[in-house]
Amino acid sequence: MTRSVKLFCKLGNKHFQAGETDKAIECYTKAIKACKDKNVLAVIYRNRSACYLKQESYANAASDASKAIDVDAADIKALYRRCQALEKLGKLDMAFKDVQRCATIEPKNKTFLETLRRLGADIQAKLKTTFSTDSRVQNMFDILLDDEMETEKRERAANNLIVLSREDAGAERIFQNNGVPLLLNMIESGKREMILAAVRTLSGMCTGHKARVSIKNGSRQSIMAVDNEEIALATCNLFQCINDSLTGGDKREYGKEEALVLDASKDLKTILLSLLEMVANKKVPGHGRDQALNLLSRNVPRTTKKAKDNSRTLFTIDHGLKKILKVCGQVPELPDQLPMTENTQLIASVLLDKLYDDLICDPERNNFRDICDEYIKYTIHAVNTISGLLQGPFDVGNALVGRQGIMEMMVALCGSEREVDQMVAVEALIHSSSKMSRASFIITNGVSLLKDIYKKTKNEKIKIRALVGLCKLGSAGGDDYALRQFAEGSTEKLAKQCRKWLCNPQIDTKTRKWAIEGLAYLTNDADVKDDFVEDEPALKAMFELAKSTDKTIIYAVACTLVNCTNSYEKKEIMPELVQLAKFSKQHVPEQHPKDKKDFIDKRVKRLLKAGITSALAVMVKADSTILTNQTKEMLARVFLALSQDPKDRGIIVAQGGGKALIPLALEGTDAGKTRASHALAKIAAISNPEIAFPGERVYEVVRPLVSLLQTDKDGMQNYEALKGLTNLAGFSEKLRVKILKEKALPEIENYMFEDHDQIRQAATECMCNLVTCKQVQDRYLEDGNDKLKLMILLCGEDDDNLQIAAAGALAMLTAAEKKLCNKLTLVTTQWLEILQRLCLHTNPNVQHRGLVIVYNLLNSDDSELAKKLIESELLEILTVIGKAEDNPRRQGAIDAARTCLVRAMDLGLIKPFTSPS
Repeated sequence: MTRSVKLFCKLGNKHFQAGETDKAIECYTKAIKACKDKNVLAVIYRNRSACYLKQESYANAASDASKAIDVDAADIKALYRRCQALEKLGKLDMAFKDVQRCATIEPKNKTFLETLRRLGADIQAKLKTTFSTDSRVQNMFDILLDDEMETEKRERAANNLIVLSREDAGAERIFQNNGVPLLLNMIESGKREMILAAVRTLSGMCTGHKARVSIKNGSRQSIMAVDNEEIALATCNLFQCINDSLTGGDKREYGKEEALVLDASKDLKTILLSLLEMVANKKVPGHGRDQALNLLSRNVPRTTKKAKDNSRTLFTIDHGLKKILKVCGQVPELPDQLPMTENTQLIASVLLDKLYDDLICDPERNNFRDICDEYIKYTIHAVNTISGLLQGPFDVGNALVGRQGIMEMMVALCGSEREVDQMVAVEALIHSSSKMSRASFIITNGVSLLKDIYKKTKNEKIKIRALVGLCKLGSAGGDDYALRQFAEGSTEKLAKQCRKWLCNPQIDTKTRKWAIEGLAYLTNDADVKDDFVEDEPALKAMFELAKSTDKTIIYAVACTLVNCTNSYEKKEIMPELVQLAKFSKQHVPEQHPKDKKDFIDKRVKRLLKAGITSALAVMVKADSTILTNQTKEMLARVFLALSQDPKDRGIIVAQGGGKALIPLALEGTDAGKTRASHALAKIAAISNPEIAFPGERVYEVVRPLVSLLQTDKDGMQNYEALKGLTNLAGFSEKLRVKILKEKALPEIENYMFEDHDQIRQAATECMCNLVTCKQVQDRYLEDGNDKLKLMILLCGEDDDNLQIAAAGALAMLTAAEKKLCNKLTLVTTQWLEILQRLCLHTNPNVQHRGLVIVYNLLNSDDSELAKKLIESELLEILTVIGKAEDNPRRQGAIDAARTCLVRAMDLGLIKPFTSPS
């Protein structure tokens, strides 16, 4: 052995004995590199194996022990170390063989014999479980594939198989027992229950396991080809599980050994091409097409703009943009169209918008436009495709509308004798007038055309669409009272006709939804929204449609409700700027008399009475693709408007509003999340958390409320968030811990220094409910901060509510931590004066808390502190209060004073009063 090897080994042994395993490994590694002697190397590897065992790096420990055993097969230390490592890795049979060899070499070694017995028992138990699982899996497949078996037994077997697939051991048994081909046979059976069971089992097997996701493309498409919404949703979930497993989107750990796939990009590309194939495949039914579009929407665009790689979006545009445009261009009324649901084309439009928004540079956007431009041909399908683009990437659609001949073609189709042509053209005109400049162009050139169609056609579907076109053009000025496009009273007449159609159950849902589209535009006018909320049957009809399977209506309903509650963003106009604009003869926006607060409040009450909350709760549950971030923001705005009056919050909670607000507060635009969080704070501040947010949902409320404590939020949001957190903190220890985990404590402490009286009070009340947590108490025990000093000084403020909160917190802190009793006297010289003021306070609640603090100080095991208290004027105060007659209003304070006096007597600081004999 060379000197360097000897030195490294000696240092390694020294570090190992001192518990410094990292340094020991470093020394042994250097020794291995320098050593040439095989026998010495074996010893070093054996020693390094022991270090790895200490660090729980079992794979390395087993590897080093094996290298030592290769040199000396009878190296008993190396054998036992490898046995320990293999056992931890779950390789019980191999560990058993190693300890068996150890026991053969040293048959009387109790450690080896005990390990041998234990491993033998573990292996038997594992074999029993494995064989039991194998037989159960086979038995379930036998039942499921037996056509003569009872339905109830087959359903039970299907559910058992799904449960098994969600456990790592069960999923592996299904996989090893040729389960995938059997599951694919179940899918090919065409029976709904069998397909659902097979798809859900495959989802369980694929979750988090890259090696199990290789299912043939044909099989995936054949599942989507089944015309059943439940099966389509289950298959969508299967695709999502596969995608998450391949991309690493599933962060959970499954089993001791994670599956390794070197390159998942090929599989991901295959899945993407498969989904794009489904989009324009005639064999795929509407529900399957919806889910394929949903999956593309969810997984192709980047989740955050910070990620630089948008290659999936570029690949999708190159290989599938024309297919998505084809979906947008379908006209269901014509023969030989793709099977679609009422939601399909809107989902396709949303996908187009997301793809376009995900593009990084002008060349990429130009390529997108060029493909669209090339696809558009002068046909009825082209006009419908443009409608789809106008609902998605508006700029692209708008550019196509401006192309020479497109607007002329729309006008020509409006005059066509074929009703389907008229319907498609009118829809395109409606969508193309989204910007005021274009609306002005169409008002000049198209209003007479729409009026003509409206008067002449007998087809209700076309009539209502023409009316919506007129509604949209009539509302181009928004809520600006001075910019009404039509004559006085015209908008009210249009709205009345829309309400009439809306309430007519004889008209199909797809046509009635256009009546809401019309109202979404017309309710910019305050006269219209006032009339609408007075019409309870119309309101209820709209809410029922919002709950229907046709989710394309959600955006229009949300727009209408935002208008009715005036919860849209309003820019504050400075009076000076108004005067300046008038002087320079510029247009100044005017507010309608019925857009004032008292009118808005009346409309809110009407909406609540008609059942708006239950409709909103259903809308929030809509598919994430249709429920865009913009729609979520509008729903959040409406919820916030509804929750302004504390008297109305009980109705919102009773109809499921509290539960519906949580997802709106967690996902969407920043403005939407803030408004939903604010509405949650208003509800949480005054409601019983158990009722408002039943079950585990209450813990999800904490994060939105904490987000409102940020300094970029306004004072009202800060205040109501603090009130909500105070209520939650007073409810349970688990909720208090959750608030601390969300890192709310520093923010709450900061607001205790706030100049604003109400915010400071709310923060102190919140802290009062949190001080029972050990983590909070520890912060007050720490040296070098003014937390305790601030709490004492807040007890000396003039506001009763603030004093109650601060004194309550101080009472609980001094009761929980006796060290704080002494610290209290050191942080400020005013402590005794403030304590005396609390004990003399006229408010019984403040006085009671002050006396409890005094008792805690007397009970602190600090005899000098107790003596100082009794030698001060506090003794006289305690005596006067303690001698007072019993009084229910002040009994708490009287009893507390008497307890303090008893404690002082126990400490020998005062003597009991005795009368002379």
